[in-house]
Amino acid sequence: MSDADDHRVFWADEVADQIEARDPEDPIIIKGGVSPSGIPHIGHLNEILRGYFVAQVLRERGHEVRQIFTSDDKDPLRKIPRRLADLDFTIKDLGDLENPGALGRNLGKPLTAVPDPFGCCGSFGEHQTKLLEKNAKAVGVPIEVVSNTELYADGKFDDVVAFLLENQQKAADVLSEYQDKVDADYIPFNPVCENCGKLTETVLSFDLEARTVEYECTDLKAGGNVIDGCGHTGTATFREGKLPWRFEWPAQWQVLKVDHEPFGKDHAAGSWPSGKDIAENVLGIDAPVPMVYEWFTYNGEALSSSAGNVVTAHEILELLEPEVFKYFFSLTPKKARDFDVSRLNQLVDDFDRFEGIYFGRIEDEDLKPLADRVYPFLVDEVKADRVRLPYTFAAVLGMTDDVELREEMARNEEHFTDETPAWAVEDALQRVEKARNWAERLDNEYNYRLQVELPETDFDAATKAALSDLAEFVEAGHDGEEIQGEIYETAKRHDVGVGDFFSAGYRLFFDAEQGPRLGTFLGELDREFVVTRLRREG
Repeated sequence: MSDADDHRVFWADEVADQIEARDPEDPIIIKGGVSPSGIPHIGHLNEILRGYFVAQVLRERGHEVRQIFTSDDKDPLRKIPRRLADLDFTIKDLGDLENPGALGRNLGKPLTAVPDPFGCCGSFGEHQTKLLEKNAKAVGVPIEVVSNTELYADGKFDDVVAFLLENQQKAADVLSEYQDKVDADYIPFNPVCENCGKLTETVLSFDLEARTVEYECTDLKAGGNVIDGCGHTGTATFREGKLPWRFEWPAQWQVLKVDHEPFGKDHAAGSWPSGKDIAENVLGIDAPVPMVYEWFTYNGEALSSSAGNVVTAHEILELLEPEVFKYFFSLTPKKARDFDVSRLNQLVDDFDRFEGIYFGRIEDEDLKPLADRVYPFLVDEVKADRVRLPYTFAAVLGMTDDVELREEMARNEEHFTDETPAWAVEDALQRVEKARNWAERLDNEYNYRLQVELPETDFDAATKAALSDLAEFVEAGHDGEEIQGEIYETAKRHDVGVGDFFSAGYRLFFDAEQGPRLGTFLGELDREFVVTRLRREG
């Protein structure tokens, strides 16, 4: 297979080819962006991580690349989110905040003019933007976060605002093809009212030489709600307002010289067609190379900051490694997926297999080219000696806090050998805590505490004999399913009630009356430990 063909096994190479076909100047600018009004969740990482892979490909090809993420923090606060996150990503209800009324009293104002309800940042917009930065840092992506508020304040939008107002009729004609409410009198600028601080959509006139607009503060429609204007008339400069989103997006492309921007399919059918039209036929610039991605669901439901169905990157990284999370985003963006925490072990297993294919430990002719191309982008450093403990086995090890026992069990199951480097053992065992967090979060079959010391028991002679027989069966090398079946057979042979026999097993291993599916669990535990415990020897 040629190098060119090899590159095209990865979608990011195809996008990079499209960017290079335009012969861009370095640095190449890759952009994403969001209005930071709700909790930054893993869905917001779509643009960051999709852009990251394209940026890495271009850097590999010798280009200087800047990956920018705009915080559209001059947008108005349109509604009150149900929950918010502090700077440690602890999610809290509004009533638990220092200043819970800060949002309700400031609807319609720019996000950076709304007080921070946590009281830790200069504004609500600043608080949310810091969370966006932390999200990207958590997954190891170096982005430059750019504040729209600062761009306006620094006059970066002045020229494009002046151009759009000077060509107001043409701008209105183009947008009217996409929005019914746009008429010949439409003026694409939203001033901030000097009286009440809210954004208004009613511009009465403009002065290009003075770079000001005359406005009236009228009601602002926000979804199905109306935010009352105060009726004030006044004057605002181009820096004391903002462009409507349909014009602001292409204006960002011009101001920031954007070469590529990934975005969700909602924009593909909405803002993108109008933005491209405005860019090319009003502003006279090329729209960036687009890349449309499918949204993914979380536990089968749409991610929504306003509805409260969110999970942050920090929460997910308590359950799996950053490279596994990146792997999820490296898969083709054209296919919808569900990020199901209950099946997180399957995602981790898929990543481990992908890694094994890259290193040649697993044969898969179909996936080998993709693994060879993509895997180096997922890890900080390619290390052939790295060891991955199977996720559910790591969850089993997480049933004990005894670090030495965890390592001993992993060695007995031959995950580590005498040749395994100490750093690889240490790294591999870090997955145990993540799998333990997963078990506790879901309260699944791995959320039990294994008793390191033999609990006190008082079994009758028949139960003791049955346990000894089961020990011999396990010692012979049977897997979990076979052990599960044998538990029933052993109980019957010794005339012990099946329920009572399971209870005896749970008492031995958990000092409890119930637990996980016993045979499967015993099959995943260290065999020597299981045999010793069944014989009540330690």
